Amino acid sequence: MSVAYRPMKGGAGARGHGWHQVCFGWLNLVLTAPSVYLWLGLPLIMRQHGWSGVELGLFQLAALPAAFKFLMAAPIDRQTSALPGVDILRRYRRWACMLCLLFAAVLLLIGRRPLLASPHELFVLAFGAALLATWADVPVNALAIRLLPPHQRQRAGGIRSAALSLGAIVGGGLMLLAQQRWGWRAPFWIMAASLLPGLLALMSLRLRPAPPLASSAAGPTTAVAAADWRGYFTQRGGGRWSVLLLLCFPVIGATWFYLKPLMLDHGFAPPQVAAIAGIGGGVVAAAGGMLAPLFSRRFGLARALPGAAGLCLLALLSLLGAVLTGGAPWIFVAAAGLVALAMGCTAAVAFALMMYFARSSRSAADYGVQASLFSGGRIAVPLLAGIALDRFGYGGMLGMLLAAMLLILWLTVKARTVIGERADKYPTCS
Repeated sequence: MSVAYRPMKGGAGARGHGWHQVCFGWLNLVLTAPSVYLWLGLPLIMRQHGWSGVELGLFQLAALPAAFKFLMAAPIDRQTSALPGVDILRRYRRWACMLCLLFAAVLLLIGRRPLLASPHELFVLAFGAALLATWADVPVNALAIRLLPPHQRQRAGGIRSAALSLGAIVGGGLMLLAQQRWGWRAPFWIMAASLLPGLLALMSLRLRPAPPLASSAAGPTTAVAAADWRGYFTQRGGGRWSVLLLLCFPVIGATWFYLKPLMLDHGFAPPQVAAIAGIGGGVVAAAGGMLAPLFSRRFGLARALPGAAGLCLLALLSLLGAVLTGGAPWIFVAAAGLVALAMGCTAAVAFALMMYFARSSRSAADYGVQASLFSGGRIAVPLLAGIALDRFGYGGMLGMLLAAMLLILWLTVKARTVIGERADKYPTCS
């Protein structure tokens, strides 16, 4: 008979989990902000310098390493099944520290001189930055899965979503303002320096694994499944959840990606776009990420995922209506706020479920598989949306994204039972 893990109330354990949440929140922030700046902030500057929608979409291919995160997890998880729990955590920490240092070095290389007139060099260095940020993300979140007890995972999903949103504020807002004020180099130097507190946070972590749940909640327990990342797909619900990972967030993410060029092309000045979408939108998305776990704990993840998809549908309808009717500026601002809120809520639910669908015996591998699906959709959908933008305009692009979100909403409703079964295996805390 399985015995659920019972969280400690108060005391050193609660304080330790709180510090873990802070550390992982900061690490996700400093790994996210440079990517946001490269793929959401820089496109605004590129658009000002005459880059087309297709060129903006093709530049997203520099983020292609994110689609192969499952391969990057292989050397990190290699032979960990034979190691004690603490040694596995030490291995994850060593990898995370090394990759964060290399990531900072590449950011400094990008910032050494302006590269807008050297698209090939910018693409190669951005590809390197994406590779290292993606790779570092694997051991960081494998550590989180191993260190945080199951009752903390919905909260961790909300904090990670908030970190993503704060990364949007930093990378899509504050770093744009820094670039306008101090030039090309400033954002990259600031973001490289911000990785240092993350490294110190990694070294401060007490490597004490959380008690595991029963093996029945962790997916397949045979030696073959535990040794092979493909065993992830043999879990009940793994296939359905993988399809949703591939589609759900990337559609609202693509809307967010083209929101800044859309506002720029509809008469908003660049500083207004940075303030409204970059900073204001990031605050709203962070709030959505922190509120989503409260909804999930009250109504269950089985209802939270369709709810998030419905909110995305409403956000797309509002933005499409603003574009088709040529609405007043405040209508665009309100629609941008809805897009940000939907993105934050969807990310929080998705990140929590990614932790639930990671087997404790192969944390890095299972996280890598899910993150690869997540990132693959996040790369492909904006590219397709960019083609639709150049061919059909903003109305056509948003119409296609709206149709995709309708399909996603139907899929989330169909998947409620299996997601509910997965989440119900884990206790939550209020």
